[in-house]
Order: sequence, then C-alpha cells, then structure tokens
Amino acid sequence: MHGIHTIDTGFGRPSFDAAYLVVERGRGAFIDSGTTHSLPRFLDAIASADLRPADIDWVILTHVHLDHAGGAGELMKHLPNAMLAVHPRGARHMIDPSALIAGATGVYGEDAVRRDYGTIMPVPKDRVIEASDGFVVDLAGRALLCLDTPGHAKHHIAIHDERANAFFTGDIFGLSYREFDTANGPFIIPTTSPVQFDPDEAHASIERMMRYEPEAMYLTHYDRVGEVKRLARDLHEQIDAMVAIATRHAADPDREVRIAADFTELYVGRARKHGVALSADEITKLLKIDIRLNAQGIIVWLDKAKPR
Repeated sequence: MHGIHTIDTGFGRPSFDAAYLVVERGRGAFIDSGTTHSLPRFLDAIASADLRPADIDWVILTHVHLDHAGGAGELMKHLPNAMLAVHPRGARHMIDPSALIAGATGVYGEDAVRRDYGTIMPVPKDRVIEASDGFVVDLAGRALLCLDTPGHAKHHIAIHDERANAFFTGDIFGLSYREFDTANGPFIIPTTSPVQFDPDEAHASIERMMRYEPEAMYLTHYDRVGEVKRLARDLHEQIDAMVAIATRHAADPDREVRIAADFTELYVGRARKHGVALSADEITKLLKIDIRLNAQGIIVWLDKAKPR
C-alpha cells in the first residue's frame, strides 16, 4: 500500500519488530534499521521491491534504541548513496555507538548484546543528518516530515508520510501485536523506556500526530494499524491508568513487582474487554517483556518526578 513494504527484522520473535521500506519512483528510504542480524532481510526487501542498494537514498531512524537502530552502521555500508537521518540527540550515538553498547551491556551483559544485536558499527559522520523538528526528507518528491515526539525517548521522531497520510511511529504510538487482533480491530498498549519515559510528553506527542488526521500508523511493534482515533484514546486512558498505578505504589519497597502485577491486570482486563480469546497466561506471556520494561520505565519517571 502506497509503496510501503513491511520488513520483519527477525528481532525477538516473528511479527515482533518491524522496519519499513518506502518506495517512490524507483528510489527508496528505510524507516529504522533493525539489528545487525537483520541485514539479509533488508537486502532481500530491496530486491523484492525491484531496487538495487544504490537506489536507497535514506535510512531514517525513529530513535536510537538498539532494536530500531542497532543495525544502521552495517546497513549503511551496503547502501552507497544513502544518508542517515536521526534526531539531533541521537546523531552522536550513531557516529560513535560506544555509549549505546556500554549501556546495553550494563543491562543485558556482553554475550546477550552480541547474541541479540550483533556487532554495532558506527556510521561515518559525513553521512549523518540531524533531523530536527520539521525536517523534511525528500524521497523523489515524496515528503517525509520528521516531528520531534518525546515521551518514549528524548531522541524520538515520528515520520509523517504525506502520500499515505500515515505516520511511522517508532514506539511513541505504543505497540499492537497481531495476536491480539479481534473482530473489534487491533489492540494497543503504551510502551515506556527504562530511562526517558514521560507521560505528559507522551500525551502531547500522540495529540500532535492526531492533528494531522492520519489514516494509519505504522508501528515498530508491529506493522500497520488503522482505527487511529480509537487507538489514540486507548493509549491516553492507559497512560493515565499506569501513572495512577505507579503513584499508588510509589513508597512500596516491592514497587516494581507490584506495579508489574497491576500492569498485567490492566492489560489482561482490557484485552478481555476487546474480545481477545487467549487465556490470561497466554496474554501475559506475549506481553511479559513489555510489562517488565513498562514497570521499569515508569519507576524511573516516578523517581524523577517526585518532589525534592
């Protein structure tokens, strides 16, 4: 649809982590890069679209978390004419990824980083463009507008595709796995990040995108969703509910465990109401990683937000 090709990057599990190839008049732009392990899938996508690597003009990163951007350096080696566009706060991390590697290693361990993300390569400085708020990527006359959209991360942009009247949302418009689709449409939950989640900024970024009256959102986790107004409303409701849960457990010594338990109850309950037929255990298993990350992310926000 509209020359937009979904790429399953292979990260995590099937239909978990998406990137996109946008094709216009024989030229291409990738939205996000997956991990270094994803490279063969990107090269296959180029061939499937009847393009050559030299036909790719852009790699645009929604943000520099490694499931979105870890493969950018290796991918750029294979795209001789491409430039990389990234939020100004993320540009230095693409040129010198040592801080990203150190941060991920500190959380997951060296072996896990190598296993999950591969060797993270730098991007030459002269091929990196800072996509400040309002920066427009011109893809053979097709405008891809980059908007500063914090809330999940300070280095996050969403890309409005004028041709499709849709956004490539990275993580700012939540996650919607296809296993949860029902006759009522897609199901969605917010996604925080361990260090930079901000509920007020998330609300504002969602509303900013909605002012464009988009017909669809292309999520990293996972793929295209419609019913955008309903999903935006669902995200706003859940962000407020998550803040209320975190605030209630702020002084609890076991707050991460209790917050995660309440998040599980929140998401399972909403999934049930949405008509998801999976058991509570199956829903929880699919959302296990996201529940843990959401609990960690909101705790970091809670500690930053509390009065001093």
